[in-house]
Amino acid sequence: MSKFKNTFRIESTRLASWDYSNPGWYFVTINTKNQIKYFGDVFQGEIVLNEFGIITERCWNEISQHFKNVELDYYVIMPNHIHGIIIINPCVETGYIPSLPLGEIIGKFKAAVTRWANSYSCESFSWQQRFYDRIIRNERELLNTRKYIIENPVKWEISS
Repeated sequence: MSKFKNTFRIESTRLASWDYSNPGWYFVTINTKNQIKYFGDVFQGEIVLNEFGIITERCWNEISQHFKNVELDYYVIMPNHIHGIIIINPCVETGYIPSLPLGEIIGKFKAAVTRWANSYSCESFSWQQRFYDRIIRNERELLNTRKYIIENPVKWEISS
């Protein structure tokens, strides 16, 4: 672990040789700070979203409206985190700007959810600073990732 201004810092887990605005399929996990359950609960293997969870899901689904070359694949909003697959497609010269890096896309999503939380008396809401990502490199990884996302609510109940 290295230091910056005499303070330890966590090294990035991102692939240093990769440009995260490149076209590709990305699996992301975004956690709430301190793993607080803001978005709902799991009941009999199904996620039951509360109002905050429904708004979070709406913000997630609006990502592709804000970024024309970004698509969403499988996702699940869990009580204290989100798993999802984000697809960054190649930019075709059709008048819109090239894609932002994955980190900026996630940052804008997190900011939208936080703005909503702050405006509806949930000032205690906060995201974990970073997010986990994995570049999906082939169809086998894609199928395994989709399976993981689908099975996450059932595994939640088993492990809780």
